Amino acid sequence: MGQEVTLTPEELENKEIIKRYRHLLRAAKRVKTKEDKRLIRDAFELSMDAHKDMRRKSGEPYIFHPLAVAQIAAEEIGLGATSIACALLHDVVEDTEIDLDYIKKKFGPQVSAIIDGLTKISGVFDEKKSPQAENFRKMLLTLSDDVRVILIKICDRLHNMRTLEFMNRNSQLKIASETLYLYAPLAHRLGIYAIKTELEDLSLKFTEPEKFKEISKKLSQTKEDRAKFIRSFIKPLKLELDNLGVKYEIKGRPKSIFSIYNKMKKQQVSFEQVYDLFAVRIILDSTQDNEKRDCWNAYSLVTSIYKPNTERLRDWISTPKSNGYESLHITVMGPFGKFVEVQIRTERMDEIAELGYAAHWKYKENAKEISNYDNWLNNIREMLENPESNALDFVEEFHTNFLSEEVFVFTPTGELKKLPINATALDFAFDIHSDIGAKCIGAKVNNKIVPLSHVLQNGDQVEILTSAKQKPNKDWLSYVVTGKAKQRIKYLLKEEKRQIAEIGKDLLIKKFKNEKVEFSKENILTITNFFRAQSELDLYFMIAKEIIGKDKLKIKQIITEGQMLQREQLVANIKNTIESKPKVEHKKSDTIIIGDDNVQMDYSMAKCCSPLPGDEILGFITIGEGIKIHRTNCKNAISLMSQYGYRVLKAHWASDILLVPESYETMIKITGIDGVGIVSKVTDIISKDLQVNMKSISFESNDGTFEGKLVVYLTDTSHLQELIDKIKSIDNYIHVTRNSVD
Repeated sequence: MGQEVTLTPEELENKEIIKRYRHLLRAAKRVKTKEDKRLIRDAFELSMDAHKDMRRKSGEPYIFHPLAVAQIAAEEIGLGATSIACALLHDVVEDTEIDLDYIKKKFGPQVSAIIDGLTKISGVFDEKKSPQAENFRKMLLTLSDDVRVILIKICDRLHNMRTLEFMNRNSQLKIASETLYLYAPLAHRLGIYAIKTELEDLSLKFTEPEKFKEISKKLSQTKEDRAKFIRSFIKPLKLELDNLGVKYEIKGRPKSIFSIYNKMKKQQVSFEQVYDLFAVRIILDSTQDNEKRDCWNAYSLVTSIYKPNTERLRDWISTPKSNGYESLHITVMGPFGKFVEVQIRTERMDEIAELGYAAHWKYKENAKEISNYDNWLNNIREMLENPESNALDFVEEFHTNFLSEEVFVFTPTGELKKLPINATALDFAFDIHSDIGAKCIGAKVNNKIVPLSHVLQNGDQVEILTSAKQKPNKDWLSYVVTGKAKQRIKYLLKEEKRQIAEIGKDLLIKKFKNEKVEFSKENILTITNFFRAQSELDLYFMIAKEIIGKDKLKIKQIITEGQMLQREQLVANIKNTIESKPKVEHKKSDTIIIGDDNVQMDYSMAKCCSPLPGDEILGFITIGEGIKIHRTNCKNAISLMSQYGYRVLKAHWASDILLVPESYETMIKITGIDGVGIVSKVTDIISKDLQVNMKSISFESNDGTFEGKLVVYLTDTSHLQELIDKIKSIDNYIHVTRNSVD
């Protein structure tokens, strides 16, 4: 027998890299030509060489990451050679010496443009701007020309989420929050449902680890019972579907952990009380000509066996979603009094639902689905072309307009329009044309006159009423939700403001001439600061509107005083810098430790989530209000971390906080069946049993049920849990939740 060869760690790693590369090639089903294979090999070799000295946080060679991203692109989305090559190269320009010019020479302009879209903007950012928002906007600029940018970015984000346990807690929270706020909804909008679901579940794993573990455990424990139930549910369906004359497949699956968590949170119920924990999917092998008929026939069979909840019927076959999603959804009452969601679709619809945009290439002769995406991308392009919007506004509007659910409405001629949910008559007017929006005075919805702010519902028919005398005003911004309407209103208001400001500028120039002072940038800035105007434009506008009277415009005096004040501030800043000691000893009176170095900073508790000792917390640097302490699972904190991650600070409760316990305001909400003495039972528990101080208490009774809101002073989360458990013990129908303090 020959001697066994022991490989060095380096040789073992190289062997693993080659194994993963071959696995990638096997997954790349759309790669068939020699040119495509050469493109992928060249990209792999360049990425391998560029990243050869780099390691991930896990300690693995960095090349494992681009290989994994390319694998997701090929296997889970089904992208082609160009996308796979770009996935292999996506970090090369950002993290190594190789630049875009080299990529362009070696791989051509198409690959170079995609890599540019995937490369973050480097450089210094203004403190009021968000690097995350700027980078997201840059990526979307390329998306509007080539959707592969965002598809590869989603693959990159998915692999980062799958390996997030190797990052520190702060980074985990920032990345998971950003994923939940932008990338999961974006995957949903692009129709990549399997990836969207995994991104949501992984985000929850890091933002709410305890809830994630609890639901995972309960799903695991009830797996066998669910399988039994699904088998009994499917059995009578199969007998009927066999007579339909169409090949079919039935799948039963649990809802995602994130969607179960959302239902628990929204409906304020326990895991056991979530009624539709699973969905059954019927997939029909049907030709495109017969799809609609076959799906409705299957629907008819299902509802002849099980009683449907007609309010929960969703028909996305007659009116597909903007991302091309088509399916019939119905909730029916199954055996043992359990609700089940049934989804009915064809194989083509199922492939589009799983792979989203990428699947459309296969069915591109069907223009209907492609145009849905084209319209969506055109709207994004229009939004991006607006020079006035800053990146943060853009991200907020993108989230509201392009990642939200939709409402379907009709024009007077019967043309279907899709708008974000909560869109108003004024949004509809601007969607038709900017000029119609600008002159809109009201609307007729289903032949009834309604105001501009009227919120549209599914199926409304809308006619816009206009007047040549109408002009937009500031209030309009609170009437609209779409980015197109907001941007146009802001532009029109600014145009009017600019015209008025020109008059103010002329008046100020005359003042400067009269007092023989130079009309310079520096002097204008001093006067702008003196009157606390937001900008030069605002200064000129205030002068024109006589908010700043002519008698107050003493140019020489203002400039002299302003320069002296600037000097005093500069001296004070230097003095503070010399005297400041960033590292401080932790005193017992300090409740919260902020940052790694425990820098002494003022902070206050965020009222949106009212943290208690025992909650996982973070600090957020606000503009003008110091540091706000949020719970990491607070809805606002997730939004803030996704957009302003650079302003988030580590924070934790001091270890000796329990030695000198403090009390914190906490609101609890109590609901249940109304009964005699319920209020006195609750107050006895609070005041007598637990001796908790109350700030306020209110109870309302409605048709045999009650809702109570109490603001109490508690020391920590275990104190809160004790109070919740005690109140719940009054009877089985009482439900207690923790709310924010208004």
